[in-house]
Amino acid sequence: MAPVHDLVARYRVTDPRRFRLALCDAADTAGVASKEKAASALGRGVERLAELQEKLYAQDRWALLIIFQAMDAAGKDGTIKHVMSGINPQGCQVTAFKAPSSVELNHDFLWRCICALPERGRIGIFNRSYYEEVLVVRVHPELLAAERIPAGLVSQRIWVDRFEDINAFERHLTRNGTAILKFFLHVSAEEQHERFLARLKEPDKNWKFSLADVQERRHWDDYASAYEAMVRHTSTSFAPWYVVPADHKWFTRLVVAEAIVAALERLDLSLPRPDAARRRDLAAARKELQTT
Repeated sequence: MAPVHDLVARYRVTDPRRFRLALCDAADTAGVASKEKAASALGRGVERLAELQEKLYAQDRWALLIIFQAMDAAGKDGTIKHVMSGINPQGCQVTAFKAPSSVELNHDFLWRCICALPERGRIGIFNRSYYEEVLVVRVHPELLAAERIPAGLVSQRIWVDRFEDINAFERHLTRNGTAILKFFLHVSAEEQHERFLARLKEPDKNWKFSLADVQERRHWDDYASAYEAMVRHTSTSFAPWYVVPADHKWFTRLVVAEAIVAALERLDLSLPRPDAARRRDLAAARKELQTT
């Protein structure tokens, strides 16, 4: 199995201008021999993540924003569930962004996500995000009409404008203490097809199935182009994209866990040390407890 740092670096997009989605293997496992070995490594990663999250919460200086984007059935929900299984719920929040409400449509496209940003000391997870505005809205441009943007501002340049706005927004966040991790879970059309069939065949998975998901498959090539443009224009040194193979869920979860651990370790987190006044309070409390 590849060293952890190699595993994380393998899927980080560091040269976005040369990024081509067609060159990414959705079934890649980087030499990880089996699901069992991945599960063992994931278990260690989850334990380490819990340790780091406690320090993040106690230090109360940094926030971590984790963004997941993917085609339907790529495994976002399962990845979040398994990777964050050891996290203290008090220090983590998950927000799933669906179709925008009428209130949200009365604001700019970033507004609803700004309202859900994690505060210092916490991990915030976006299950889909403002990136939907350069994905589903780009594939279905008629959705722009619902946003009621002044006509003179809607042109073919709108996608470039939004990429620029997103980069500026993410730069602002990182300059103010929010570290950003972005995962595109890359599933193949063939694997998505099998997962959709499984949702139909297995009664316990019927609830996951939506006819809209099948209808969106008709736009597979358009979505692939939109995702490629998204990565090429918004993978930056301060907020890089990780394009993670998603045909094997057990491998996806391992890569995501290791990337989150690596990001938190880069923050050099530590438990706060008590100052002189705090030490006096602790000594007084200890003395009282010992004499009562």
